[in-house]
Amino acid sequence: MTPSPRLVKTLINLWPPFLGAGIRVSRIATDWREVDVSLRLGLTNRNYVGVHFGGSLYAMTDPFFMLMLMNCLGRDYYVWDRAGRIDYLKPGRGRVNARFRLDETQLAEIRHHTAGGEKYLPEMTVDVVDHAGEVVARVHKTLYVRRKKDRR
Repeated sequence: MTPSPRLVKTLINLWPPFLGAGIRVSRIATDWREVDVSLRLGLTNRNYVGVHFGGSLYAMTDPFFMLMLMNCLGRDYYVWDRAGRIDYLKPGRGRVNARFRLDETQLAEIRHHTAGGEKYLPEMTVDVVDHAGEVVARVHKTLYVRRKKDRR
């Protein structure tokens, strides 16, 4: 049985690394195609000069594309994070947000590339934005997706 988005949201928000860093999931869509995450600036996640610690900015984006794809594609697929990088574009102050989105075109492309059991390495991108909507960081995630052999 797959846990509901509501249960997953609750568990993620109680997970000690996210709780301690000030990371909060505000919404997971019932179809797993949208996730909204925020990070408040606090004593546990600011760096030496008083802005968001880069590791916290990356952590707030780390698991979500993988979780979304796992739930959108179902049990017939292996989904893993393969690589990630972050471009810091400006200092993050106050609360920052990331909005993860998957559309049917992306899912269809993944299904197409993995139909015969081949691995596929889609790259997903999410922006971390401040209260004014300015991009603080851009995160690039490469995922590993493969259709399970016994499910073809």
